[in-house]
Amino acid sequence: MLADSPALQKALRELEALHPKKIDLGLDRIKRVLKALSHPEYSLPPTVHVAGTNGKGSTIAFLRAMAEAQGLKVHVYTSPHLVSFRERIVLAGQMVSEDTLLAAITRVLKANAGKPLSFFEATTAAAFLLFSETYADLLILETGLGGRFDATNVIDHPASVILTPIDYDHADFLGRDLAQIAREKAGIFKQFSPVISAAQAPVVKAVLEQEAHKIRTQIRFFGEDFCSYIQHERLIYEDENALLDLPKPCLRGQHQVENAGLAIATARLLMIGDEAISEGLQTALWPARLQPLTRGKLAEPAHAHAAELWLDGGHNPHAARALADSIAALNARDPRPLVLIMGMLASKDAPAYLEAFKGLAAHLIAVPIPGHASLSPESLMDIAEGRGLKAHRAETLQEAVEMASGLTETPPRILICGSLYLAGEALKLAG
Repeated sequence: MLADSPALQKALRELEALHPKKIDLGLDRIKRVLKALSHPEYSLPPTVHVAGTNGKGSTIAFLRAMAEAQGLKVHVYTSPHLVSFRERIVLAGQMVSEDTLLAAITRVLKANAGKPLSFFEATTAAAFLLFSETYADLLILETGLGGRFDATNVIDHPASVILTPIDYDHADFLGRDLAQIAREKAGIFKQFSPVISAAQAPVVKAVLEQEAHKIRTQIRFFGEDFCSYIQHERLIYEDENALLDLPKPCLRGQHQVENAGLAIATARLLMIGDEAISEGLQTALWPARLQPLTRGKLAEPAHAHAAELWLDGGHNPHAARALADSIAALNARDPRPLVLIMGMLASKDAPAYLEAFKGLAAHLIAVPIPGHASLSPESLMDIAEGRGLKAHRAETLQEAVEMASGLTETPPRILICGSLYLAGEALKLAG
């Protein structure tokens, strides 16, 4: 995938300049600009609104693939992107073209008339404009941050709401009170719009049930009202009305079994058939989620040393635990020493992330993340050494892979991890 052109980069910088504060939650600004655009949010197709801490993108990928297998045209809005901003907006099954996006940004800038508007609000307004003017049968809409005051939360009557697992992340903006985080995520609940939720911690579950009861909407939980699990290399899905025998999800990792279950439960609400559900499980695409890298500048030195090379963009402790479980399962089938190549933003919880790999990883190679406020390699090395890993540093991903390939006596399993921004850099090099 090609990176954004200079023209698109310039337009995006212009949006960033409208409101320099990177994150500023609230709905007044987005409602003002949507009104100036004649309320495109009132002309959207049936919408599935998705919030949570981890698993949103994978769940969306499964649901989109199922809907498209049913023959539906699907809009998708996700963030952040990996290589090109255009990844965030899918119009009726196709990534938005640069010309179309630039035209929408121009209209948002004109409607906004130079008033304060955050970058995410501006791009959400542009997306809603495009979604309202292009026919589709379904919109899958991911929140950016939180829920109640997220710019996407201007949809009055979603067809359904999905909540993926809720955990700690973005502590600077959402705090460290898990009950309050859950309450903010539940701010996207709407009366009579059914909620499909992942299994949640007891305190989160209690809050979600309370918030759903307040507005008289139904909430169904994974593990109680429906479930999915692997049996004899097949995915089994059960709810009160069905028992489905389906193919294993194409996305790797035990956590993807639950993400697939959330998508299946929602697909059944949307009257998507069993055959389309089955096809969607096998065709979903979501890069940088335990993705093997088999070609490009990074794969070449790894393969020259018979090493495996994997990529994952998870960046918080919950994601790390799921990733470590998946790597442990790989190791049970094919034991190899694990070498982490890691970069992480300074705002993230690196100690808790690395705690998940304690006793599993042998080495860590710390790298900076170009263009972002990342932890220094020295800080990551100190954290890693405190958890029993042998720590090294490299200046680039390519240098790190070459170093990792020769660190162990037997060919290693190399995992690039810790940040979606770092994952984006890796995908650029993968070609």
